[in-house]
Amino acid sequence: MIAETSSIVFEGLAGIIYKSGLKTLVSRAITFDEIQRSYAKQRCKLIIINPSFVQNNIKQFNILKSQFEDVTWIGLVYAYYDQSLLSQFDSLINISDTPESISSSLQKTISGEPQKRSHLEDVLSEREVDILKLLTTGLANKEIADKLNISINTVITHRKNISQKTGIKSVSGLTIYAVVKKLISLENTTE
Repeated sequence: MIAETSSIVFEGLAGIIYKSGLKTLVSRAITFDEIQRSYAKQRCKLIIINPSFVQNNIKQFNILKSQFEDVTWIGLVYAYYDQSLLSQFDSLINISDTPESISSSLQKTISGEPQKRSHLEDVLSEREVDILKLLTTGLANKEIADKLNISINTVITHRKNISQKTGIKSVSGLTIYAVVKKLISLENTTE
């Protein structure tokens, strides 16, 4: 089941699931009541849910989790959410993950190997962390591109992905994020 209000996101994710070859039926719910009714009709092993459903309804979510003990709850992350909220889920997938990565995560989860992301920095790729570290030193896109031997467009794409995944747009905000996540130390930042 996919608990998602956006038709575009639901259709895209359902398409990825169908193309992945997973032998499964996909249903949609847009409220907690619909999740409950759908589960009563046809039990499911897996519910992919937008964390914004849960954000202001933690109590109702925990009630559902206790009622559906055999369900694996996967958060579909496409905005910045507090780590305490993300920890409510058994596993996470990111809206910017590749279809192959999403299919692989779902397959592992269905086969009983949930891949929980315990730290938000796991959401950032290794290259995105490299770019984040260079950003915090005050380098411009061109300087980062030269240093990493990649194009400026690649740097810009990575920066957009970093901002999307962290929910932070400013370099100062990203610097604070990197310090808090222990990706850099305060000595490495520019003044």
